Amino acid sequence: MKTGKVYLVGAGPGDPKLLTLRGKECLEQAEVVIYDYLANPALLEHVRPEAERIYVGRRGRGEYGDQAEINRLMIDRARAGKIVVRLKGGDPFVFGRGGEEAEAVAEAAVPFEVVPGVTSAVAAPAYAGIPVTHRTLASSVALVTGHEDPLKPSPTVEWDRLASTSGTVIFLMGMKNLPAIVAHLTASGRPATTPVALIRWGTRAEQLTVIGTLADIVRKAEAAKLEPPTVIVVGEVVRLREKLNWFESRPLFGTTVLVTRPREQAGEFADLLAGYGARVLTMPTIAIVPPADWRPLDRAIGDLAWYDWVIFTSVNGVRFFFERLRALGRDARALGRARFAAIGPKTAEALAGQGFKADVVPDEYQAEGVLEAFKKEDVKGVRILIPRAEVARDLLPEELRARGADVTVAVAYRTVRPEADGKALKEQLRRREVGVVTFTSSSSVRNYVELFADQAEASVLTANAVVACIGPITAETAESCGLKVGIRSKENTIPALAEAIVSHVAHSSCDV
Repeated sequence: MKTGKVYLVGAGPGDPKLLTLRGKECLEQAEVVIYDYLANPALLEHVRPEAERIYVGRRGRGEYGDQAEINRLMIDRARAGKIVVRLKGGDPFVFGRGGEEAEAVAEAAVPFEVVPGVTSAVAAPAYAGIPVTHRTLASSVALVTGHEDPLKPSPTVEWDRLASTSGTVIFLMGMKNLPAIVAHLTASGRPATTPVALIRWGTRAEQLTVIGTLADIVRKAEAAKLEPPTVIVVGEVVRLREKLNWFESRPLFGTTVLVTRPREQAGEFADLLAGYGARVLTMPTIAIVPPADWRPLDRAIGDLAWYDWVIFTSVNGVRFFFERLRALGRDARALGRARFAAIGPKTAEALAGQGFKADVVPDEYQAEGVLEAFKKEDVKGVRILIPRAEVARDLLPEELRARGADVTVAVAYRTVRPEADGKALKEQLRRREVGVVTFTSSSSVRNYVELFADQAEASVLTANAVVACIGPITAETAESCGLKVGIRSKENTIPALAEAIVSHVAHSSCDV
């Protein structure tokens, strides 16, 4: 039997992009992942589908899982020959009980490795615009537990020293004991005017920061109903937040955007939105799958040398066409003298990735744009192949036929509705937790509406958010389904849609 191993991996402070490259490698290799409440669930996307996932977390004020049981899980799975990742919020060795877990694994003679993570003690203040050290304000920083082990014979936090330092003091796991922390510091001589910052869910899109002083921070925390996980920062560096607050100043900070694109294509859009500060919810309402019958496309591929033009109307059309070409044992030579048209720059980019340059890319990224571009071409008697989705507008092939072209439409892929949690979505819409609902195709709109009891329910609940559509065709479909469209992109591109959302939110804020 192969030898197992335990990796104690720091999950970072919350933003999944702050995971280290080594941490990502470990997750990709893991056969067992044991994770806790502070590890962002998004990190599990790096884990293989067949890997065992074991949740051992707890919420801040809830009951702790039994540490001995967590140790046993790691050791038993590793002894069974498994690669085990113990995924821990922040850094494993910064108030994460990682030292205890490493000791247990070492004593069991199980091989292990520690993968440091970005600690929230530094990252949360940074995302709140607070440097923990500063040349003129703080030459030292102290990391302090806000919750000492209750089994200790006596407390060991040196309050007198913490109160007398001119540096920064950071408390982790301290929200429950905030009144006691404040009382200890002030009783030991720290001025009541000392600035304090409380940062909940630091580095995440839902980050919340409360600023005060030792004199009023308890009252402000109660008013804000702050709960763990919250980082407490005490010191003069807190004053820099007014100037350095970059994260919460982004244009979409505080806005939740629902992305309904296919899962494999949602990443670009989600990254753009997150870069603008949005909290992104991904709930694909369409999935891209092969056609039910390959024969029409196979016949077209068999006759490729016969065509003068191949027109691609989507990135998916490019992908499935060339995958099928290779599956049939053919290569680029089969395309003969054909020229290529791409409906937009992303489709042209996908075509270039296959080694072909688009001869035509219209200024308007839809069927009408392609038709306008082809006005320069004499298409009478010209043979044209259009590999496309099973359900699509017939404007392009019909108009080209009307101009005398010999057009073959071959289904290269289908869109279907994947499983989605419609109940959870409805509840989020009722509670007005979703600010913007986005659609990038007519299929995504229709499948979204099917998650509701009927169009009336979809219309009423979605009215609690703003509907954003890419291009006029998708917007028309949304309106026909009873959804009021509030945002339309000027171009049929993902960046243009993201920019339109930013512009809408900015103008909405100005009106408040």
